[in-house]
Amino acid sequence: MLPPAARRVQRSYLVLMLGNTLAASFIWGINTLFLLDAGLSNFEAFAANAFYTVGMVVFEIPTGVIADSVGRRASYLLGTVTLMATTALYWFLWIWSAPFWAWAAVSVLLGLGFTFFSGAVEAWLVDALRASGYSGQLEPVFSRGLIVSGTAMLFGSIAGGVVAEATDLGVPFLLRAAVLLAMFLVAFRVMRDIGFTPDRSERPAAAVRTLFRASLTHGLGNPPVRYMMLAAPFSAGIGFYVFYALQPYLLGLWGDDEAYSVAGLAAAIVAGSQIVGALLAPRVRRLFRKRTSTILVAVGAGAGLLLCLGLTRNFWVALALVTVWGIASSLGGPVRQAYLNDLIPSRQRATVLSFDSLMGNLGGVVVQPPLGRTADVSGYPFSLVVAGLINAVALPFLLLSRRQNAAADVSLADAPAAADEIPTPPGPAGTATTDP
Repeated sequence: MLPPAARRVQRSYLVLMLGNTLAASFIWGINTLFLLDAGLSNFEAFAANAFYTVGMVVFEIPTGVIADSVGRRASYLLGTVTLMATTALYWFLWIWSAPFWAWAAVSVLLGLGFTFFSGAVEAWLVDALRASGYSGQLEPVFSRGLIVSGTAMLFGSIAGGVVAEATDLGVPFLLRAAVLLAMFLVAFRVMRDIGFTPDRSERPAAAVRTLFRASLTHGLGNPPVRYMMLAAPFSAGIGFYVFYALQPYLLGLWGDDEAYSVAGLAAAIVAGSQIVGALLAPRVRRLFRKRTSTILVAVGAGAGLLLCLGLTRNFWVALALVTVWGIASSLGGPVRQAYLNDLIPSRQRATVLSFDSLMGNLGGVVVQPPLGRTADVSGYPFSLVVAGLINAVALPFLLLSRRQNAAADVSLADAPAAADEIPTPPGPAGTATTDP
């Protein structure tokens, strides 16, 4: 049961998730088609997406430092302004039929905008909840956030596809900029740094170095966190490619390259699956003694479903597989978030979470152009098969994280032990009792 103050924090978090995802999702269903319509090839379109993730990789740590040294609210506000400006630039590039280098440059700046959010909002939520008297598990809160963002994505992606088909591919980008402006005003009013005092004792460059070292200590230096981070390029990175590849892939199966509402439907199905996955996540979590067991099941199922998706040639079967893939991908999300947050100290929370996001984005940088080229040469179905094989590489790293027997992995005291798991005594929070 949430105390009244914690309930207000959760309500503000859900409003932020709703607005953020609604703004972003207006273009999720048509982004690849937008880039192709601007004259880019498949390789160039996914290379532009890769430059977006390059921007996230480059700016994750500096913006995480801003969140930890200036404030999480300040980071969020900067993110809305940056994204609003770069979204408008994207629209202008489309109008001008700009060359690839311009798309690459603006995509990097677009990545900068999102790095102001990654880590900061999640860190703000966890610290504010704890300061407001909430001592329960984090999975239900993160699941509610995923449900709200899934609902916003469901509406936004369908609306973006319908609007694009009724007008043109540029209008959803203008809608996105308008919602981001509204979210700046909302966050300015409701978001306050609670339970966290920014450390402004160091100059910016020194603060970057200090918090970067801390992120290494509490991130890659902490074995259970390290292996989760090393798995991220093969799970989150593949997710970037698959989400955007589904648009032209499903249009090809449908047989009409201008049925933009079908492309929006693909994003909407992923959104609906995200809602179902978020609803099921706490229940599935209780089936296992360890959080990492849930994450392993989710990632393993997702990899297998991608292989099946690449092998089918039936539109309706593909839709069913996309639905189940979305559910499987969403099941592990809230559990992974709770696991990592229970392993990270408050002082470095935003920076370490940003570093984790950096690892996933690094995977997006590496895999998207080659997979886009694979789609150019061998088609989208084969590229999805390759994506499934790459996704499966995350599994050994997840197993290594599980072997650390961190206290955070078994923090649900009332979770029944699964029959195939032998209970092991947990060590201190965030530490390992075994070393592989």
